[in-house]
Parts: sequence; structure tokens; C-alpha cells
Amino acid sequence: MTTAAPALSAPQLSMPQELVLMLLNEESGYFRQVRGWNLNCAMVGAGLAELSLIGRIDTDMDSLQLLDSEPTGHAALDPILEAIVAEPVQHDAQYWVEFLAPRADTFIDVALDRLAEMDILEHHEGEFWTLSHSAGQSDQVGETGAITAAGFVRSRIARVIFEDEIPDPRDAILISLLNTCDVLRFIFQLEPKDDERVEFVAHLDLLGRSISDAVSQNLTSPLVRQSALTRSIPKVNLFRLLFNPHARTGNVPALFASLAEEYGPVFQLAPPFQEPTIFLTGLEANRWAQREGRRFLTSTKYLNELEEEYGAHGIIPSLDSSDHFRMRKAMQPGLSRARLESQLEELYRRMRSHLAEWNVGDAMPAKTMSRLMTNAQISPLLASVESQDIIEDLIAYKERALNTRVAKVMPKFLLRTPAIKQRAKSIEAMLERVQRAHTPAQRVDAPRDIVDDLLSLHANDPQLLPESSLKFALSAPLLASMYLGDTIGFALYAMASQPDLYKRIQAEADAIFADGDPDAEVFQGPDIDVTRRFVLECLRMYPVVPGSLRNVMNSCVVENYELPLSARVLVVQTAAHYMSDVFPDPHTFDIDRYLPGRDEHRTLGYAPFGLGTHTCLGNRWVELQMAVDLLMVAYYYDVEVRPTNAKLRISPFPSLSISNKVKFHIAGQRREIPAAEAPNGSAPALGCPVLH
Repeated sequence: MTTAAPALSAPQLSMPQELVLMLLNEESGYFRQVRGWNLNCAMVGAGLAELSLIGRIDTDMDSLQLLDSEPTGHAALDPILEAIVAEPVQHDAQYWVEFLAPRADTFIDVALDRLAEMDILEHHEGEFWTLSHSAGQSDQVGETGAITAAGFVRSRIARVIFEDEIPDPRDAILISLLNTCDVLRFIFQLEPKDDERVEFVAHLDLLGRSISDAVSQNLTSPLVRQSALTRSIPKVNLFRLLFNPHARTGNVPALFASLAEEYGPVFQLAPPFQEPTIFLTGLEANRWAQREGRRFLTSTKYLNELEEEYGAHGIIPSLDSSDHFRMRKAMQPGLSRARLESQLEELYRRMRSHLAEWNVGDAMPAKTMSRLMTNAQISPLLASVESQDIIEDLIAYKERALNTRVAKVMPKFLLRTPAIKQRAKSIEAMLERVQRAHTPAQRVDAPRDIVDDLLSLHANDPQLLPESSLKFALSAPLLASMYLGDTIGFALYAMASQPDLYKRIQAEADAIFADGDPDAEVFQGPDIDVTRRFVLECLRMYPVVPGSLRNVMNSCVVENYELPLSARVLVVQTAAHYMSDVFPDPHTFDIDRYLPGRDEHRTLGYAPFGLGTHTCLGNRWVELQMAVDLLMVAYYYDVEVRPTNAKLRISPFPSLSISNKVKFHIAGQRREIPAAEAPNGSAPALGCPVLH
């Protein structure tokens, strides 16, 4: 029997929290890749060990006994204790590891949340985690003996392994669990003598041995269960797909929600002359993609041809693992909401300058109008250049490249037509402008942009961002006008086609602009509540990127369907947007979904920006710019849809966009637009080269 340790003190980490910290790999931003079931078993083992150490249970090789049923107050421990208390029959540790392992995801989430609350871990978009600034300052004991929690755990384990220090039970159990997961060799450089030391320590403590044996005996059992549960993936009849009403309207998320209702959450389609594609849909599939996708799926293979087209190597959408995390960290500041908030004045000025070109009576093609409006802001803010004269060529070339090289809905020769070759020349023109705008002289006193970040990354890490990839990397910010422009196009349609909501947004715009341009704080508060909820509903109903293509790099099971190695997979994360069990009455535009008490977007069923490691980096930027643009349009103009009461037409390839057959009619101007001035009274703005 193991002698009970004193109860946990407030600052002391629990065994599950220590296990999570030891598994963190800061290079990749996630955790050592322990098999999901193995990790679950280890987390339950850590919880049982903690309960024993604080005197709630006792365990040996043959039995686990309840000593004290009083709750601990720890969210990751009390569910384990409650399960033991509720069971009238006494079992051994192996039974409880096996019984509780399916629930261990919750224990892991609780441990992560608590570590974040304690300012030990920091959460990043895309489900990445790193040590917080304060936790990462030191992992060495200082003069006062103070040490960060994260460093303390690692230092303790290192001393036990490498300095022959006599371990206390907590350290011996933790080493035993890490050894069972076979990750110690990836945390420390272990020599053969160190392996012997680990084995010795892992068997020192009776509690540790009993729990580690219980964990190890459960590691292979789910493999048998998985193979017994897997089913054949249903095949969608091509004609059923083509004659689905949502296929005719181009509403891809609704189409796949409809197919999921008929075929289940996992199904496959084999178009003529193409390899079969497996589709993953629904809330549970989204959860799997968010949590497990990085271990089983890769984005590299399907983007090989796009990289080849641009002569690039390792573009961010095709990267996985630590390289992808490093690239995201480098690009995150330039695409953050904070960066846009710091340039709100310029955003207002750019928007007014563009809106001043609108004339009452104009009827503009919806897609073109929205993209040009967006690019008038995005191009100067992200790349410090003007590109209105070439943006349509840039977008047309990329769309053709995506349709032929990635989606493969067009033959490749269509990428080599004279017209497309001519459009491709716009890339070189754009690069020349970007380079001229980013000389040292041009950047004096200029606000930092994403191009500055990318050029700095190239200079400091030319292997991660080689010169061969700069063509794609530097054009990508401008092409954000395509995706953001299409998102705003759908939102303008939704606003113009719903007069009551339009008036409510106008009322908010009139209030916040009444005394001049609002500060950034206004866009985080109740003054734009209607607009904020309107934006959320637009993103739900009209996500421009409805799914994510991947290839299976490690065979896996999703919703009891086995995904074979190398299979092409489309995670249609937005299909859940049109599923009634996730969003009641999903085809109804309802901004009240996001009121407190309903909060229907607070699940992984709401995923307009993707899931997991490839979640859109600029999602918070997008939400802010959408709000600003819609409010400014509403403040200055009355816009209508033409033809009147026209049904929404969606172009589905290569991403969703509003059709140019829909037009926006400028029905009236509500107030005069002030004359725009260049920053500091000079032109051109932001160090942009003069256009010829």
C-alpha cells in the first residue's frame, strides 16, 4: 500500500496537469503524439494516482479501494472519484482505466483549461498550445529557489533520471506513465544506462506499478474493438448528387448536410476520371477533425500541383507539424485583429474613398463589386500597395489554378490558354509593386504589414520560407480579397434582401458614427450587437470555404468507418451548419441564435473558418472588417438586390461566391461622404508606388 500524501495545495499541480506539461512539444505547438487511446489510459492513470496520493483511494496489484468519498474540488479528479463511489462492486485499477478511458478527453480539456487559467499554458488558434511568457521565462532554479511550474516538473524528472536522485512517489509514477506512453526518449536524450534507470524507477513504487500495468494492459484492446466496429463506407449515387436541389443552387454545405441525412456522416463519391473522395460531415466528425486530424490527415499531397504551378515549396496550406506551427506563429501578428485595430483610421479612410465612387442608380455585379470594395482596403493594409487595376487578373489566375490543379473540375490545358497566360503576368507586376513598397526608405514610419513579416521570416529562416515560395507567399495577402470579398458579398446580399435587419444595422451605424469614427472598443461591445450577430449568421449560412481537402497519412477510424491509408478526404466542416440537430431550422436566417441562452455557435458544429491546425489565421480580422464594412455601407447608402427579390445564386468552385448574375443597386445615398485625405496629407498612402 502507498502512504497517502497531503491534500493538494492551491498552487500545486495535479498529476494529470503534470502529465500534460511533460507531453507538450513547443516546436509543434501540440503534444507528443501518443496514440489517442494510450493517452486516454495514461490520463486516467494519472487521475487515479493523484486520488491515491491525496488519500481518496488506495490501490495495489489486485484491488482498488475507496478511502474517502469527499470531493476534491478538482474538475479532472472528481468525475473519476464519483464513478468509483457509485460502483457497489470493488474492482482493480485495470478495470477503472478501461472503464474511464473513453471519457478522458474531458479530463484532458479540463487540465488544459486549468493550466491556461494558471497562466502556465497559452492557447493559440488552430488548437495549438505553448508555454505562456511567464511560464517559459526559466526552467532553472533561481537564487531564491523560485521556478516556473512547467520547468519545475521537467527539472524534477530530469534529476531523477540523470542524477540518480531518490524519487518521491509522485515522480516515480509520472516517469512510469511517461515510460508506458514511450515518449521519454523524445523529451530527453536517453543513453542505454538512462533507459535502465527509467525502468528501475518505473517499478519502484507499488502504486505506480499497478497503474502503469493497468494502462499498458489496455493499450492494445481498442484496436480489436475498432476493427470489429468498422463498417463499409456508403457510396453516393452520382445522379442522386446531381439532382439534389442544393447542387443546383450551389449551396455546398446544405448539399452535404442533405447527403449525410441519407447516407450517414461518412460517405464516398467517385466522379468519372477522378479518384474517389471520402466525405466527413456532422458534429462528431468535426470533433474528430479538431482533436485528431493532425495525427491522421495531411494537407501536403493534394496541394503538390498548386505548389508546382507557383514554383513554390512548402506553402503554408501544405505544411504540417512543426513547420506549419512555425509559419503560423510568424504570420499570426500580421493577420490579427489587433493589427487591423491599430489601423482602423486607415480602414475608414480607404472605405470612404472607395464608397465615394458609387453613384445612385448604379447596378453593380455582386461578386465583382464586393471583391473590389474589399481589395481597396486589403491591398494597402496587408501589402502596402494599390492593386485595383490587376486584382481581377490575379484572382482569375488563382481560381483557374485551383480548379485545374486542386479541385480538378477543369482540364489542365485551360490553365495554358492565351488569356490565362496574360493574366498570370499580373503576378510579376504585383511582386514588383510589393518589392518597391518594401525598400528600407519606403518602410520608414510606415505601419508594419504582413509582407514585412514574411520578408523578415525569409531573411531569418530561408529554409522555412525559401525564395522560391515568395511568389505565392507575397501574392496570398492580396488574394485574401477573393475570400473576404466573397464573404462580404454574401453579407451585403443578406442585408439588402432583409429590409428590417438593414434598418437595425443602419440604426447602429448612425449611433456609433454620430460623433466621429468609433474606436476599436466599440466593435467589441453592445453598441453593434445586431451587426455582430448578423455577421455570425452570415458566416454560418454562407461559408466561402465549406470544407478542407486532406489525405490519410495514418489509417484511422471515424464514426466507426475506417479511412484507408492515402485516401482522399474532404472534411466538410460546414455541413453541420445546415443540420437541424446542431442549428434548429437551419435554412432560416436567424440572428437570435447567438443571443445568450441560445449561443448555438458555441460548439464545433459552427466552423466557418475551418477546424484544427489549419483554422483560418485571419478569422478575427475578417469578423472586424465585415462589421466595419457593413456598418459603413449602411451608414452612407441604401442598397437593393436586382432583380428585385432575386434568389441567391452561388458559384461553388473553387470556393463559394455570390454569382455576378445578382446585382447590387445603389438605391439612395443617406449622407455625403467626406473627402478622403492621404495620411499626413501626402500621397500615395502607405509608401505605395504610383500606378501607371
